[in-house]
Amino acid sequence: MNYYSLNKKAPNVSFKDAVIKGLAPDKGLYFPESITPLSKDFFNHIEYFSNEEIAYEVIKQFVGDEIPEKELKEIINETLCFDFPVVEIEKNISSLELFHGPTMAFKDVGARFMARCFGYFNKEAKDATKVTVLVATSGDTGGAVASGFLGVDGVDVVILYPSGKVSDVQEKQLTTLGQNIKALEVNGTFDNCQAMVKTAFLDPELINSKNLTSANSINVARWLPQMFYFFFAYKQLKNKKKKLVFSIPSGNFGNICAGMMAQQLGLPIEHFVASTNINDIVPNYLETGIYTPKPSKQTISNAMDVGDPSNFIRIQEIYGNNDELLKKHLSSYAFTDDETRDAMKEIKKISGYIADPHGAVGYLGLKKYLHANSAQGIFLETAHPVKFLDVVEPVLNETIEFPPQILEVIEKDKIAIEISTYNELKDFLLK
Repeated sequence: MNYYSLNKKAPNVSFKDAVIKGLAPDKGLYFPESITPLSKDFFNHIEYFSNEEIAYEVIKQFVGDEIPEKELKEIINETLCFDFPVVEIEKNISSLELFHGPTMAFKDVGARFMARCFGYFNKEAKDATKVTVLVATSGDTGGAVASGFLGVDGVDVVILYPSGKVSDVQEKQLTTLGQNIKALEVNGTFDNCQAMVKTAFLDPELINSKNLTSANSINVARWLPQMFYFFFAYKQLKNKKKKLVFSIPSGNFGNICAGMMAQQLGLPIEHFVASTNINDIVPNYLETGIYTPKPSKQTISNAMDVGDPSNFIRIQEIYGNNDELLKKHLSSYAFTDDETRDAMKEIKKISGYIADPHGAVGYLGLKKYLHANSAQGIFLETAHPVKFLDVVEPVLNETIEFPPQILEVIEKDKIAIEISTYNELKDFLLK
């Protein structure tokens, strides 16, 4: 399998090169040259396959022969060491829980898969040079990448996060691990962090002296494994005859884009709902046809505080840059913090279920879509509510107990370097 740049001004590359480079030389995102649907027999008998067997069938065409079958299956087994339950909330509405991994966020899947691909490529390379993984986080990416890459030989990880704009638990998960993980606390927003990372990838001095790559969802090894859990949800459905709709709380749009790739592989998904907070770039685009990035605004669903979603260009590519076709498969709605709080209370009242703010936004989008459409709906619960105690506990008047994954880090000391400018980042990387 080869990958091409969506800017169409760079050579095609192998899976290995796409993973190691992260971004194409023309600064475009990589996209697979082809997508071959899986057999109907596979979907008809999906409940008889293990999650690991499903994941192998889903990902193997995108990896090709660059990782042998035995090693690829080992990577998958190590990646998927936790459950992905579908929990019914009310009639025709369920939550897909993606928070049972080591950092209690959906990004554990992509981060663990990507880290293990790096580990394999480094082990096989005769002339391996140290790779620096540079990543910006609005919340959960940092912790997942830190956990996934901790102790991986030949890889240093540098995580930029906005000061005061991630939760206490999220901050501890990305600042307490040590070893090959370094955290930079940026005086600014997530957009400032992401801009610094993009500038670094364009800086000739850095490019020539450092082997830089990204672990954000721009990287194909972070993004593509997120297809897995859409298949896992379908496997668990008791009624596979109803039209299936997924509502995804959306920030950088990597998750929903992975769901659309699963649809291209033949997974019978009728429709997607991109549920956003007041950072409403995509809802506005679908309404006006004009894509207008904006500075991000801070909300209680902070992992979605993104003013220019990186992966939306991949979504456009999937549907051939045809807006009418895109709108047949995608709706998008934005919700305020007050609406999010009310949804958290409603979910708790209806079912006793405690949703985090991001899951609550997904629930709101699904309810809005199902008001005018009949379908079986699933919203993604992307992180455990314990990661947002400052929001969840006051809203629900509920005390959330720390799971073991959080108890491991919450009492550790934070270690982070404060920076305000790109030059400070550059100096840190060069030293």
